[in-house]
Amino acid sequence: MSIVLTHAYYLYEDAKEQAIMKPYAPLGLLYISAFLNENNVENHLYDSTFYSKEEQLNFIEEKQPKVVAIYTNLMTKINVIKLVKTLKSNSKYGFPKLILGGPDITYNCENYLKTGVDFLIIGEGEQTTLELYSAIANNEDFSGIKGIAYLENGNVIKTPPRTKMKDLSDLPLPNRAAIPVEKYLSTWKTHHGKSSMTISTQRGCPYTCKWCSTAVYGQSYRRRPAEMVAAEIRMLKDTYNPDSIWFVDDVFSVSHKWIREFHKEVLKQDAIIPFECITRAERLNDEILQLLKEAGCFRIWIGAESGSQKIIDAMDRRVDVDVVKSAIQKTNALGMETGTFIMVGYPGENEQDIKETINYLKAANPTHFTITVAYPIKGTSLYNEIEDKITVKPNWETSTDRDIEFKRTYSRKYYDFAVRRIVNEVNFNKEILKGKDKSTLNFLKLKTKSKIAQIGMKLHKG
Repeated sequence: MSIVLTHAYYLYEDAKEQAIMKPYAPLGLLYISAFLNENNVENHLYDSTFYSKEEQLNFIEEKQPKVVAIYTNLMTKINVIKLVKTLKSNSKYGFPKLILGGPDITYNCENYLKTGVDFLIIGEGEQTTLELYSAIANNEDFSGIKGIAYLENGNVIKTPPRTKMKDLSDLPLPNRAAIPVEKYLSTWKTHHGKSSMTISTQRGCPYTCKWCSTAVYGQSYRRRPAEMVAAEIRMLKDTYNPDSIWFVDDVFSVSHKWIREFHKEVLKQDAIIPFECITRAERLNDEILQLLKEAGCFRIWIGAESGSQKIIDAMDRRVDVDVVKSAIQKTNALGMETGTFIMVGYPGENEQDIKETINYLKAANPTHFTITVAYPIKGTSLYNEIEDKITVKPNWETSTDRDIEFKRTYSRKYYDFAVRRIVNEVNFNKEILKGKDKSTLNFLKLKTKSKIAQIGMKLHKG
């Protein structure tokens, strides 16, 4: 008897992801696999990233596992449901018990269970997966296992939530040996000139941004000891020698004490690999910026989400836009790259707010910026606020929360054009700051695209 751990992200079936070509390993599954190994549970991890659904199904057919545990999120939900229905309808896979886990589970229990799934794991997965698999394998009662959901006589049963793991030093290192790490490294190297790997140092986020989901790790802050993180970096350096590291934590510099310890340990263990991270502007100061740079940081993503203080306050971001702007400028001045995230179409956003966002991006001048049109994730404060304003709610099984539309200040089309205007106008300004000749073809293209986007915004404002 065994358990197969898998997901349903197929890189070569997603045109948008192929254009980006920045795949990362499924860290959550790697942690669960390592935890099961530590507890002497036979498990097989099938990382579908570089393979097809057919190859994945062939693997499951060959292993004939007692249980298949699948990670699901917004990106993979539709593929996961298709995989569930295939496994439930064809006897050649042995009709394994199906377990789902991940951030999209918590507030969609009934919907997922009605697809044919046997159990849902709500919250952190290591301990719950171990207990649930053991109960299934030994035909034992599972009703006392905390942090699961299942159907009983057509009704959704949720057991009491599991207490979050307090001491993350108890976690084994992710089982990277179970996946084709070389495929990740070579894909990055081929498409971006350097390879990259991921590390997680913390779980939970203590902040309350209304659009952000904390469905798995909760609104908390728990962290692995800096010494252990440095040792993991050193291991990756010795074993895989990646060109860079991406720390997946929500707010990397939330604890200044931890950053000081981390800086000391990576120097002590000769564990420096160039890295990038995400943090909040008010958790940066001159000392922390210098320590991050000395520890190997080459890029910091500093969230703002908007250049309008009105919208930032509506999001409950609890930060001053000028503090964000200053943090980006200081990071740039130290020779590190910067990135920021922008969200348009948030409830209440109007044309003036978009102008303020453009001005903010021009003044802050981040090296990189990404823009998305706001969408409500079920379970967040944003979703609760706009639920009665939803205008388009597609079939649940064949759509994601990104497809939900709600009444905004202007039409969705308006904000699509707003994204284009921001991108082209800010990139036009970047060319000016670089001292480029304004008569070049690129200048003309950027300015023309910005003007067309402005016209589009005007046409769809009503």
